[in-house]
Amino acid sequence: MTILVATSVVRGSQQGQSHGGVYLIDLAEQRTAQAIDWNTMDIDWTGRGWDRGLRGICFANDKIYIAASDELFCYSPNFELIKSWRNPFLKHCHEISYWQGSIFITSTAFDAIVAFDVAQEKFHWGLAIETNGLDYRGVPFNPMSDQGPIPMNRLHLNNVFTNKDGLYMSGLKSGGMLHFNGKKVSMSATLPPGTHNCRPYRDGILFNDTASNAVRYVSRSDETNDVAFKVPEIDPAILTGTGLDDSRVARAGFGRGLCEINDGIIAAGSSPSTIAIHDLNQRVTGATITLSTDIRNSIHGLEVFPFEWPASLM
Repeated sequence: MTILVATSVVRGSQQGQSHGGVYLIDLAEQRTAQAIDWNTMDIDWTGRGWDRGLRGICFANDKIYIAASDELFCYSPNFELIKSWRNPFLKHCHEISYWQGSIFITSTAFDAIVAFDVAQEKFHWGLAIETNGLDYRGVPFNPMSDQGPIPMNRLHLNNVFTNKDGLYMSGLKSGGMLHFNGKKVSMSATLPPGTHNCRPYRDGILFNDTASNAVRYVSRSDETNDVAFKVPEIDPAILTGTGLDDSRVARAGFGRGLCEINDGIIAAGSSPSTIAIHDLNQRVTGATITLSTDIRNSIHGLEVFPFEWPASLM
């Protein structure tokens, strides 16, 4: 009985229009619903996705946490807004990850990870990533002070994944998946440019190879275990919203959003907002669910929803 939750960003939308939202997808009952329509006016409308839409998703203490560009929101399982928090070092945030009481947020504009203490409801730690093109260095900072990184967006960090081994980070210009073990930052795995949602998986790496319109698992020990799935193709004749993206970057097949449903079964997002279910064990693609045919509407965050279907969406 799997329910997925996805956020979306609508590229090129105008003020007064929806520029993203939150969707629920019940795979067993074959139903979908939009839980939140994001149409706030208080955003920067210039270029690409920028401030538009909602981003990363995580769960803690029976609550839903969702990142916008510069704000962290907390919702009940019924998507009632409980509270939100801002910080000067949050800008153009993307994915988020929860681990041992803290939510780790990619602050893309600052090439940094900012951590939020869930129990104390405050930002308590930050790590800026610096590089000379060869080596990487993590510089801790206090996000509650005025001393920290400046917004350079050199690496375009857009993903963070946490586990007992530390922080894993990646971005469009990071060169691969970086690892912070609590002391230093090093390159864990080199990857193609333009990837999203990189994470250690089994004995290798799982990621959206966005530039190649594919989802890939790459083994570190045995290349015969490598698997690649094509992003679902949408019939161009049914696409809407074409020619409306002023930044000219919206395209069909843009892969972003990735989560594991259970061992070897993964869900991957793409544009226009589509979710595909892939089986790494059998190397087949199962169901595909398209939430919108608007080419500007792209999946961003994607997770398994740990709560029951909200009564308000029945």
